[in-house]
Amino acid sequence: MTEITPKRAVVTGASSGIGAAAVRALRASGWDVVAVARRGDRLQALAEETGAEAIAADVTDDASVARLAEQVLAGGGVDALINNAGGAFGLDPAASGRISDWQRMYDVNVLGALRMTQAFLPALRASGRGSVLLLTSTAAFTAYEGGAGYSAAKSGEEMLARTLRLEEAEHNVRVIEIAPGMVKTEEFSLNRVGDKEAADKVYAGVEKPLTAEDVAEVMAFALNVPHHVNLDQVVLRPLAQAAQHKVIRTGQ
Repeated sequence: MTEITPKRAVVTGASSGIGAAAVRALRASGWDVVAVARRGDRLQALAEETGAEAIAADVTDDASVARLAEQVLAGGGVDALINNAGGAFGLDPAASGRISDWQRMYDVNVLGALRMTQAFLPALRASGRGSVLLLTSTAAFTAYEGGAGYSAAKSGEEMLARTLRLEEAEHNVRVIEIAPGMVKTEEFSLNRVGDKEAADKVYAGVEKPLTAEDVAEVMAFALNVPHHVNLDQVVLRPLAQAAQHKVIRTGQ
C-alpha cells in the first residue's frame, strides 16, 4: 500500500523522543525530512545520522515559525507536516495548578501546532497530496486526577485536528491524529515531574510500555498509505494499559 514517490516532511519536536524516532522512520521509508526543534546541537547529530535537514526553531514564537517556513519553502515544497512538539508540565490538582504551567502547555501543544499549520497549509494544499499529522494523547479524551492542564491542552489540539479535517478536505489535505497512551521516553515524565525517581515510578512494573519507535512506526504508516486513505484518529496503548486508569504492573 506504500506510495513510492519521494515526498518531503517537516517534523517538529525532533531533537529527542518520538520526534527523533519519527524522523528516522520517515527517512527509512524514503521521505526527505526537515527536522525542527529548539536544540540545534541534537538536531545536527540527528541530521548526520539520518540525512535529514536540521533547522532550529521554536514553535511557540511567531517570528521563529515565520523564519522557519521561509527557509523550508525556499528549498522546495512540503507534503506533510508532523506537529509532534508538545509536553506536559506539572501534576498539580486543578485547585492549585500553576497558571504558568497551563499557559506553557497550551502554547506548545495547541498554539504551536496552530502556528505551524498556518505557516505550511498553503504549501500542503499546493502539494496536491498534503497531510497534517498531530500527535495528541489519550489524555485528550480521558480525565484523570492531576492531569487537567495537560488534558485541556491535548483536547484543544484534538479539536484543532477534527476541525481542520473538515475545513481542508476540499483541498485534498489529510488530517491525521495519533493519540498514544503510556510511552516511555527519556524526557517526557522527567520534564513533567522534574525528578528522575518520581518519573521512573510512572513506568514501575509495566513490562512493556510503548516506545518512541512504536509510535513513530504508526505515524509513518499513516503517512505512507495511499493518499485517499485517511486514518482520522489512531489510538495506541501498550497491552498493559487497558485504559487510562487500568495499568497492569508486575511485582507491585
